[in-house]
Amino acid sequence: MARIDPKAVLEGRMPGRPPVALVIGLTVSSLCALAALGIDALYGGAGFWVGMVLAILPIPLLIALVLTLDRMEPEPPRALVFSFMWGAGVAVLGALVLNTLGLLYVTVPIFGEVRGHFVSATFGAPVIEESLKGAVLFGLLWWRRNEIDGFADGIMYACMVGLGFAMMENVTYYMRAFDLGGTKQLQTVFILRGVVAPLSHPLFTSMTGIGVAWAATHRRGRLAAPILGLLAAMLLHGLWNGAAAMGLGGLGSVYVLDAVVLAALLTVVFVERHNTVKRIELVLPMYQPTGLVTPADIRMLRSIPARRAARRWARTLGGRGAAKAMEDYQLAATELALLHKRAERGVAEPRWFEARRDSLLDLMGLARQTFLRTAPPAQRQGPPWADPGPSGFVPPPAPGPYG
Repeated sequence: MARIDPKAVLEGRMPGRPPVALVIGLTVSSLCALAALGIDALYGGAGFWVGMVLAILPIPLLIALVLTLDRMEPEPPRALVFSFMWGAGVAVLGALVLNTLGLLYVTVPIFGEVRGHFVSATFGAPVIEESLKGAVLFGLLWWRRNEIDGFADGIMYACMVGLGFAMMENVTYYMRAFDLGGTKQLQTVFILRGVVAPLSHPLFTSMTGIGVAWAATHRRGRLAAPILGLLAAMLLHGLWNGAAAMGLGGLGSVYVLDAVVLAALLTVVFVERHNTVKRIELVLPMYQPTGLVTPADIRMLRSIPARRAARRWARTLGGRGAAKAMEDYQLAATELALLHKRAERGVAEPRWFEARRDSLLDLMGLARQTFLRTAPPAQRQGPPWADPGPSGFVPPPAPGPYG
């Protein structure tokens, strides 16, 4: 069998170095993030460093929580990193410039100082910020449509761009709170933004992510769904900003709104995961004649704990390489099931479908051989999800046309 790059197969791209466009995008986003931080440092006081530390502090935990929703079919790390950096760089700097210009030259001259700030926060900022954050999702829809297999994927990318944006925005809020009100006001702002509702921006942008995911996986509504999703993100963002300016009652209402939206998004993710399991049970049996899939494998693939147990078994059998091969097998099998979902919905071009299917089957074959044959037969233990034979070992099936 020819040499296979598992990561390239799973991400649906050509093997080799990162694309030039990705490198340029990350460079531009990083420079924008540095420029935004430079502006904060220039106009802020001693609170800049305090604000930056507090803004960054919860980000690893929040990212870890978001990634737990993506364990069955993880998105490419490079795409997630790019989304985060876009939110922290391009979206933040663009919003800073456009919001400031709108405030100085539109809302304050027309409505006055106090009302102008309210109008800008409630109507101007949501339009600008959600458009800038959503731009990376529209870019994924245009250039990496086949990477988005469902609503959970759209939510994942939206959460990453939202977390990047929120982190940088919080630097400004914490800095101002410390410089204007000292430690007491900083504590209040940190509790409200960093502890009680740290996922506001990800939740808003998830509306755009859902619309983009619909467009990527359905033939109908490809134009309307992303636009409606973006409008919903702007609406939620505007309600949040407007209500937050109305005292404790307003704050209470927007926190309840956040909780409702979060519950709805979690429901969407878990329902979709359940449907993915059903699709695995429906699709993979047709590949049993290839020798790459057995009923025991299908039972293993349909639950996160069983997958984890299989990786532990593979590590015991053949070390880290076997465990990685097991992981590649699991992901390729899941991608294969999702590929059939795209085909059933009419959003998979036939030639691309065949090429993608064959590359996934090749990877499954290579991975299966690796995790079943890395240790001497006398040391092999039966997989925990299958009934072992008399020797305690479940032998690999005869190679099929893709094995």
